[in-house]
Amino acid sequence: MAEFSIDRFVDRYAERTSGMSASEVRALFAVAARPEVVSLAGGMPYVEALPARAVLEVATQVLGELGPTALQYGGGQGQLALRDRAVMLMAEEGVDADPADVVITTGAQQALDLLGKIFIDPGDMIAVEAPAYVGALTAFAAYQPRFLTIELDDEGMIVEQLERAIVRGERPTFVYTVPNFGNPAGVTMSGRRRDQLVALCRETGIPIIEDNPYGLLRFEGEPLPCLRSLDPRNVIYLGTVSKTFSPGVRVGWALADPSVIQRLVLAKEAADLCGSNLTMLLTERWFSDDDRWRTALAGLVDTYRSRRDAMLGALDEHFPSTAAWTHPSGGFYVWVTLPDWSDTTAMLRPRSSVGSRTSREPPSIPTAEAATGCGWPTATPRKIGSGRALRGWPRSSRTRNASIGAFTDHEDRGPGGRPNAGARCVAPQRSPYDALTR
Repeated sequence: MAEFSIDRFVDRYAERTSGMSASEVRALFAVAARPEVVSLAGGMPYVEALPARAVLEVATQVLGELGPTALQYGGGQGQLALRDRAVMLMAEEGVDADPADVVITTGAQQALDLLGKIFIDPGDMIAVEAPAYVGALTAFAAYQPRFLTIELDDEGMIVEQLERAIVRGERPTFVYTVPNFGNPAGVTMSGRRRDQLVALCRETGIPIIEDNPYGLLRFEGEPLPCLRSLDPRNVIYLGTVSKTFSPGVRVGWALADPSVIQRLVLAKEAADLCGSNLTMLLTERWFSDDDRWRTALAGLVDTYRSRRDAMLGALDEHFPSTAAWTHPSGGFYVWVTLPDWSDTTAMLRPRSSVGSRTSREPPSIPTAEAATGCGWPTATPRKIGSGRALRGWPRSSRTRNASIGAFTDHEDRGPGGRPNAGARCVAPQRSPYDALTR
C-alpha cells in the first residue's frame, strides 16, 4: 500500500516558495545520463572529446603545487587569477573588462539566481525571450516576478515588441537574452537588432542581462559584437566554461558595474561563502596554456559541427518536405517545424518512462501548454544518421514547432528554416515562440 506523508511545515513556508519548482534541467540530465538512453535533449557537452591526460596533468599540478590553497576556503569574488582568465576569454569575443568588475560564480546558473535576488521584488516585471532558457526562468521565478515575453524571429528578439510594451507603460526591471545560438530556439540576434536593443534600453534606463554560454562554439561565419561591447555601462554579461571546457568544474562569472558586483559578491557570500578553490584553480591552470585550451576547444567545435551535419542530414532524409528546420552555424540547438496536428508531448510520453530509451526535455515556458522535449545525448552521428532518433515524428503538410539537438551526444555506451543551432528536441507550440504568460 502506498504511504502518504503530510508536510507539517506547509503553513510555515515563505510565500516565495510557491514560485519554486523541481529542476527540470536536473531531471533531464539524470535521465539522459543513463547508458541505455539515446538523447538529443539538454545541453550536455561532449566532455569525452577533452584530452583526459591533459586534464589529469592539470589537476595533479594544482594539487601538487597549490594543495593547501586549493583545499581551503577562498574569497567571495573568486580567485583573481581566474578572473584574469575570464577577462581573457571575454576579449576573444571583443568584450573589454577589468578583473575587478568580475565575480566568479558556481556556473552561470548561480549568477542568474543572484541577479534575481538583487534585482527582483515580488511583482516586478522582467522581459524575456519567448521561448527562453528554462534554467533562467526557474531561477527568476523564485523571486515572484511577472514575465513580459518578447517573441523571436529569424533575427532574434523582436525589439519593436519591447518598445511597444514600454510605450504603453510597462517598465521591466531588466531584459534577459541569450543572443548567440540561444537556448532553446537557437536564434542568433542580428547586428541590427543588437543595436536596436542596446539603444532602447540605454534610453529607457533598463539593464540588459546578456547570457553568452555558446559564443565561442561557432562553426562558420563571422561573430557579431556582444551586447556588452556595445554598451558596457548598461549590460551585465554572463559567461561560463561549461561549454568550452567542463560543466563539472561549475565555473561561471558575471561582469558588471562595480556597484552591481559589490551586491553580487554579498549575495554569493550569503549563499555559499565562496566558490571552490580547487575547481577555480584547476580551471585557471587549464586556460593558462593557450595552445592547450585552443586545441581542445577546436576539437569540441569540430565534434559539434559533425553532429550538426549529421542531424541536418538525418532531417533531410527522414522528415517530409513540408517540415522545416534551422541551419545553425554554432551552439547546440536546432529548431524544427512539425505538423500542427501532432501532439509531441503525447508522442514522447511513453518514451520518457523508466526503462525506455528516449528522454523528454523540460518545458522552456512555465504554462499549462508548455513545450516538452525528448532527446538522445548518447547518440553518435551514426545513430543520428540512421534515423533511429527521429522515428515516430509525424509527416504532414501542416506544421508545428520543436527544437531538436544532436550536437553534444556521446559515444555508444551500450544498447541503446529558421533560428540557429541545437542539442534538444522540444515539443511543438502553437508558434515557435509561444512562452510565458504575459
